[in-house]
Amino acid sequence: MTSYTTTMEECATKPLSRPNSVDDRRTCWVCFATIEDDRSAEWVRPCRCKGTTKWVHQMCLQRWIDEKQRGNSMAKVMCPQCNAEYSITYPELGPIVYILDLVDRFIYKVCPFAAGGIVVGSVYWTAVTYGAVTVMQVLGHKEGLDVMERADPLFLLIGLPTIPVMLILGKMVRWEDYVLRLWRKHSPKLPFWNYLFPEESVKTPIVPRIPTEPQSISDPISATRVLCGALIFPTIATMCGKLMFSSLTSNLQRTILGGIAFVAIKGALKVFYKQQQYLRQVHRKVQDFPEESR
Repeated sequence: MTSYTTTMEECATKPLSRPNSVDDRRTCWVCFATIEDDRSAEWVRPCRCKGTTKWVHQMCLQRWIDEKQRGNSMAKVMCPQCNAEYSITYPELGPIVYILDLVDRFIYKVCPFAAGGIVVGSVYWTAVTYGAVTVMQVLGHKEGLDVMERADPLFLLIGLPTIPVMLILGKMVRWEDYVLRLWRKHSPKLPFWNYLFPEESVKTPIVPRIPTEPQSISDPISATRVLCGALIFPTIATMCGKLMFSSLTSNLQRTILGGIAFVAIKGALKVFYKQQQYLRQVHRKVQDFPEESR
């Protein structure tokens, strides 16, 4: 009897086990394992989430953080549900490791600016070299070298890079469009033009519709054409000057006249071509679907 009473008292003093407690209902939101699957696993609740997303395995969360940081231990990681930032602590470092860590952080922050400076510097010196080659090409090799040797170095460092910039900006001036508008407005009134192109004089007064013209500057291919055309223009001007104005002794005069002639001839052909394309678009028609194909 005594032993039975003692056993009852011991049972009364022991806490009752609650299998349905909150801890027993823990579920890792990464691997979806419960506390019953692995009693030795370390759990953590790193954010403000409640319910099923409150608890997570320490090791599962570590792997998930590794995927988010991708090797950058300084990157902040936040909960995908409540957007709370995880509080991550690291063991204390020794003095040598601490210094190396500071150096690594400094390099990590400075590298983007250094890379941008290298790219800008490379573009600048490329523009300087192009400007020097253009001066020698336009003035002649010896004359160009003499001019650059007598010039102030600061003037060369500022003036030579502006040569390709001005060529590109000049190429972007679409003066042919203004000429084309004047052509479309006044060409039907010119008697000699009606005599040279009688078919256009018949079509032009009758405009069924005004087609939409593409904005070629926004086209990436047209942008590359502008860049290449601007940079190759001095070479073309020099060649045209030698072919068309070989009687002149001055290289500068030949190049200037050759460039003007090239721009004028190319512009006239471009205006004429665009006008013909415009007339084709204006007078296009959609044909009926053939009966036998229905």
